[in-house]
Amino acid sequence: MKKLSARRRHPLAALVVLLFALAATGGLYAAFAPADEAKADTSAASSQSLAIEEGEKLYATGCSSCHGTGGQGTSDGPSLVGVGAAAVDFQVGTGRMPAQSPGAQAPKKPQVYTQAQIDQLAAYVASLGPGPSIPTEEQYDPAGADSAAGGELFRTNCAQCHNFTGEGGALTNGKYAPSLDGVSDKHIYEAMLTGPQNMPAFPDSVLPEKEKREIIAYVNDVQGEDEKSPGGFKLGGFGPVAEGMFAWTIVLALLIGVAVWVAARTAKARKS
Repeated sequence: MKKLSARRRHPLAALVVLLFALAATGGLYAAFAPADEAKADTSAASSQSLAIEEGEKLYATGCSSCHGTGGQGTSDGPSLVGVGAAAVDFQVGTGRMPAQSPGAQAPKKPQVYTQAQIDQLAAYVASLGPGPSIPTEEQYDPAGADSAAGGELFRTNCAQCHNFTGEGGALTNGKYAPSLDGVSDKHIYEAMLTGPQNMPAFPDSVLPEKEKREIIAYVNDVQGEDEKSPGGFKLGGFGPVAEGMFAWTIVLALLIGVAVWVAARTAKARKS
């Protein structure tokens, strides 16, 4: 009986075994998980490094003649240090860059590079200095955004150049604010974020993501396929200036023509 009592397990023995098991499991995790994470980090870093390397080759071929071999800028193009990946995605994605020829403003045209090449160019330019990154779909998707609030923001910050409905307008010295018709949500967001060409930049500290999405929702409403003009022919959406010009040139010309015709008929009637 004494031997059986001596062999009886201690009440805390099960707890000790459980603790050892947990420690062993933690040890296995510590031994293997960090290696996997490190491998993933290494793979991501390698992929980013490859993108920068390929982007540098594309840059040397299509951009360095104007912006300099290291992005420092020249007399033909501004410095790209610190402009960020978002600026590259906008300028190259809308076909404004590479520019065909120097001018007051680079117009929108079909893009030269594929999206994969644009991403590589953006990665290289981003490596030159910190700047705005390419936004995610969650950042620029206007689903659920308040279009009415976006209209107020647009009229306050954008209508002076782009017109009340985003039709665009003329600026000084051959420059202009382009029409927003057909511009993608991502590119509208990037334009607000980076301020391309003559446009001021609206970083998140000035115009938060929520307000940017509201502006995009408004632009989609007034420039979308389902957009209607309840007042009839909208005359380009330019407002009272276009309407006044129409009245003075077309209607007044018609009235003068009618007056001349009536005068001619009256003179002819008197002679007869």
